[in-house]
Amino acid sequence: MSSVLQPATSGQDLDDPSIAVIYRPISSHLAIAPPVSVVIPAMNEAENLPYVFKTLPDWIHEVVLVDGNSTDDTVGVARELWPGVKVVGQQGRGKGDALITGFEACTGDIIVMVDADGSADGNEIVSYVSALVSGADFAKGSRFANGGGTDDMTFIRRMGNRALCAIVNRKFGARYTDLCYGYNAFWRHCLDKIELDCTGFEIETLINIRVVKAGLKVQEIPSHEYLRIHGVSNLRAVRDGLRVLRVILRERSNRRALRRVGRRSPLLDSARGDSMRGDSMRGELS
Repeated sequence: MSSVLQPATSGQDLDDPSIAVIYRPISSHLAIAPPVSVVIPAMNEAENLPYVFKTLPDWIHEVVLVDGNSTDDTVGVARELWPGVKVVGQQGRGKGDALITGFEACTGDIIVMVDADGSADGNEIVSYVSALVSGADFAKGSRFANGGGTDDMTFIRRMGNRALCAIVNRKFGARYTDLCYGYNAFWRHCLDKIELDCTGFEIETLINIRVVKAGLKVQEIPSHEYLRIHGVSNLRAVRDGLRVLRVILRERSNRRALRRVGRRSPLLDSARGDSMRGDSMRGELS
């Protein structure tokens, strides 16, 4: 698998069928080899999908729409807007469950997470992909990195996000400027190292923590969050903030448990025993 960002050769026809299978043109001067999958979890977002799909680049390999049992025409609208869309029905509940379902359905080497409410600009995907093909494992969207911004955050949510972000940075050695944001991208093989297992909005925090714990290379991408266009978000600041905090405490507790297991490991005990016997033998021979 090639993951090198390459400029198109001068005079090269990017529509030439002989190279279309290998390279996906991003612009007249830039093309990539890795196929990109975009995962969009959606429930009753028929009115917002036209705004979401309008900004998606046409060089995307596939769009995976995870339908959370919508009662409106979410699926029909998606198929009309993007005829090749892969629709996956969600069996469980919650954003985390939807994303995990979508990830499993992806066939691309790169996976991009995009919300269905119209708050994300699909044109930013090129920045995420560029970071990945340039060496990052995980491209982390940030509304508070230099160049980012948000039109959709109350004072309470902003303070909560800042506090939770500070806790994660301190406890796990991260350097995030934003924690609870769902616009991210990563290489598909990273899923083998972070093993996602939660169902709600806290999935974003869990991903961020486990990426750091796995030692993956992270690059933050400045991103602008726009207002939800239609409908009302299912996010509840206090309820979901507490769920995020529980995830942080659980992951911190698991980290300490692993350290304790390591200190009591039979392999370590054996190594210590060998070392003590070696010291004893050297004492007898001296």
